[in-house]
Amino acid sequence: MLKDDIDQFYRDSFNGAERSYFYISDAGKCQRALYFQFKNAPRQEPSPRILRVFDEGDYVHMRLMSVLFSLGIVRASEVKIPPIELIHGRADAIIEQEKELYVVEIKSSSGFKFRTLKKPQSDHVKQIQLYMHYFNIPHGIVLYENKDTQDLKEFAVSYDPPLIQKLLKDFAILKEQIEKDVIPSIPEEVENWRCRWCEYRHECKRVEELKTENPNP
Repeated sequence: MLKDDIDQFYRDSFNGAERSYFYISDAGKCQRALYFQFKNAPRQEPSPRILRVFDEGDYVHMRLMSVLFSLGIVRASEVKIPPIELIHGRADAIIEQEKELYVVEIKSSSGFKFRTLKKPQSDHVKQIQLYMHYFNIPHGIVLYENKDTQDLKEFAVSYDPPLIQKLLKDFAILKEQIEKDVIPSIPEEVENWRCRWCEYRHECKRVEELKTENPNP
């Protein structure tokens, strides 16, 4: 009975708000899924368990930020990028070490994924690159905590101008596709697990079936 009440609380708290701009956290996501989100396409809402996983990530972030503040190295937290029409976002922290500023992104990870991490995830690299770009800070750190064991891994990231230009171009192209009702193709580099867990996988499958039935619309 209590479980049912808790699950219903999470269902009721889920916010599927309409979108009018991109978030930096959208970097690295499937462009088609983002298109569907902007267009309010039919979706499968995340389960209460998945919403609790998101909650756990927030708690990891708050705890580690508290430690960074205690260390006295935080120069700004939850700092918004300069206001622009296309993209919005807030970096977790800007810290100072050895007289250098670093943008810090804090991520939680499952035990399996954490153990296999040899470098930061590609979408996390793209996100921190954009923060580094908008804050004009050439150094970044992606900090991971294993949710099962609380072990930590950190990866230094250097500013990558060619990657930034590609990311900004991709956002601009997607914005035009959304405005012109052009459904993007599934990115070739999208990982299989993203498709398996995508809230729009049924809508995506429907679009692919229509393309097969009508190859030359």
